[in-house]
Amino acid sequence: MPGLELARRFFVELVQPILARDYPALVYAAALIGSGSEVLGYDTPISTDHHWGPRLLLFVSDADKLRHYQRLYTLFRERLPARFYGYPTGYTAPDAIGVRLLDEDTREGQVNHRVDILTLRELLSGELPGFDPDKPITAAQWLTFSEQRLLHLTQGAVFHDATGELTRLRARLDYYPHDVWLYLMAAMWARIAEEAPFVGRTGDVGDELGSRVIAARLVRDLMRLSFLLARVYAPYPKWFGTGFARLPVAPALLPLLEAALNAPDWPQREAALAQACHFLGEQHNQLGLTPPLPADSEPFHGRPYQVIRAERFAEALKAQIQDAEVRRIARRGLIGSIDIFSDNTDLLTSSKLRPVLRLLY
Repeated sequence: MPGLELARRFFVELVQPILARDYPALVYAAALIGSGSEVLGYDTPISTDHHWGPRLLLFVSDADKLRHYQRLYTLFRERLPARFYGYPTGYTAPDAIGVRLLDEDTREGQVNHRVDILTLRELLSGELPGFDPDKPITAAQWLTFSEQRLLHLTQGAVFHDATGELTRLRARLDYYPHDVWLYLMAAMWARIAEEAPFVGRTGDVGDELGSRVIAARLVRDLMRLSFLLARVYAPYPKWFGTGFARLPVAPALLPLLEAALNAPDWPQREAALAQACHFLGEQHNQLGLTPPLPADSEPFHGRPYQVIRAERFAEALKAQIQDAEVRRIARRGLIGSIDIFSDNTDLLTSSKLRPVLRLLY
């Protein structure tokens, strides 16, 4: 059973009836969001080896958490059955890095459950440090939010939301504002323009390894651009290819990207990438965000390396930005978001670095 469905049944069949009977006046939201492959719908049987099982997040107000937390925790510990659909409902204590496993020795009345009782602000402090849900989101904040963290908050499922606060937050974070989106696509086209001619240039001097490395970088950039064109947040590397395969463009684009990675020589590698760029250029034109742009490949400044002049797409998108803050950021350079200019895990996840990163914008 997928973890998201297991969590839904866990709430409907066990948690909700307990709350209805013992805390009928409690105002709360229940969801499975945050970290976990099951939140994104990517879990497989191997996912059950840690942090997976009957679990959910129970959101209450600050006052209700202060007043009721211990009693609620004890209530679930005593009332939940030891097993649910064949899985233990109890978990082991966190290990040195915080991992909790399903506890096969779980006993009735002594369930170390994962009904995590918290406030919405507590969740946000871990997922989007420095973000105040009561204030407008600045462009610099959007650009320093990791897409994986945004997926944590916008994917998964909400099973109950009495106040609507969680639902409104998810709608607010659902995707980038229009001009931030334009800026990010411009940044991706600019990245592609910078390295596209080097696939041929490195191969031309006999550097096949270098040509393949650059081709792989371009494939990743084209995949990320595909997420942007589809207005879908991109997951982190473990699920990047899985998420890409679910995009509308994947059936047509995937064979071209695989051909680029598997090509035996640089001319075939370059040709496959040129076709992929052409395809995404046409996808761009279909969106109607800029005047139509030529997407056919041509020699790079007279040299025999085929490119589609991706910088034209970057400049055309940049010209369409209306928001003053985003225009100012774009004038300083098309570095994109933290996911575009870095894949360092510590940088993407560190709460301490977030204020420093915002200074880039």
